[in-house]
Amino acid sequence: MNPLTSRAEPRPPRRAVSGGLVLANGSVFEGRLHVPAGYPEAAMDPLVGEVVFNTGMVGYQRLMTDPSYCGQIVVLTYPLVGNTGVNELEFEAAAPALSAIVVREMTENDTHYLGAVRLLDWLSGLGIPVLSGVDTRAVVRQLREQGTMNGALAEGSPSPVEPGLAERIRSHRLFHPVGRVTPAAPCVVPAPDAAAPAFRLAVLHYGCKSGILRSLSDRNCELTIFPAGTPADTILAGGFDGVVLSNGPGDPADCTHEAEQVGKLAGRLPILAICLGHQLLAMAMGGTTEALAFGHRGSNHPVKDLVEGRSFVTSQNHGYAVRPGSLPPGVATVTHVSLNDGSVEGLSYRDIPAISVQFHPEASPGPADTEYLFDRFLAMLGRRG
Repeated sequence: MNPLTSRAEPRPPRRAVSGGLVLANGSVFEGRLHVPAGYPEAAMDPLVGEVVFNTGMVGYQRLMTDPSYCGQIVVLTYPLVGNTGVNELEFEAAAPALSAIVVREMTENDTHYLGAVRLLDWLSGLGIPVLSGVDTRAVVRQLREQGTMNGALAEGSPSPVEPGLAERIRSHRLFHPVGRVTPAAPCVVPAPDAAAPAFRLAVLHYGCKSGILRSLSDRNCELTIFPAGTPADTILAGGFDGVVLSNGPGDPADCTHEAEQVGKLAGRLPILAICLGHQLLAMAMGGTTEALAFGHRGSNHPVKDLVEGRSFVTSQNHGYAVRPGSLPPGVATVTHVSLNDGSVEGLSYRDIPAISVQFHPEASPGPADTEYLFDRFLAMLGRRG
């Protein structure tokens, strides 16, 4: 839970100056840069990161605290942001891991009855810059047409783009961001009925949202949360009923050690694999992943369940997917596909007990249409043996 300051307390110091978003293709989108507390009065050094966009209309606090955005500059497509403030209940991690936010309009006139602090004050206190007044439709159009690219937030008028900044943008790469968001040590979350938990689960935390933990805890599971690089032997020695492979940030190809450990768990324990966990399980079973043109980020992504012949609206946050046909013949069957671009959204494995999906069944934010997958996973545990 992230501590929030009271509205009655002084606002964290910040300043608003002219600034802009510079994309790797040379495009510049000017706006008002809200420089947060902690930056010196001198001009803020350009902040470089991968620029992505989220299409959700609500739930900005949950998406901002999703660790899967680690190191990214996030453009919000909904035009008005900040109108519900920030409250104590909607955190997916203790604090945001993203680098900056870009919006059309940032309001400080929030009216939600649970709001404890204004969004801009909260972000400023955490040292996160915000660029407002931007034509976010134009930014998103370029990202959709030319693909996800790096960019930078810069103070002043960054046009024309200086060669040094252009090179920084071009060469930027955040390697293995999972290491930035995974916990340092294991911890246990007791089941609500601690004396009689339904199941004891190991959770490999690659950047896990609290919504995943909450969904399992609500089903009376005891959870032991492990750092991303935990050896498989440690998990297997714990006497767990199953293992959860969580979501997380970055390129799955950076996570070769994590995928190797997942391979040692596959077939030994039932697995629920979500988002990055889904990709790592596919890698462990002989598959490969690929970068999507501009990723899936939002709470309104349609997915078709090929087994049941049904479609669902899902919450998603990923820039990579399992490459179709990359798994060895007969190892797995595609169970879910994106109705937007046909990419793989779910896999069923022939020889191991696993539920593996690219989307987020816990939502947070978004629709809970696919939360039944948690029940399906626990039913799998009940049938084990």
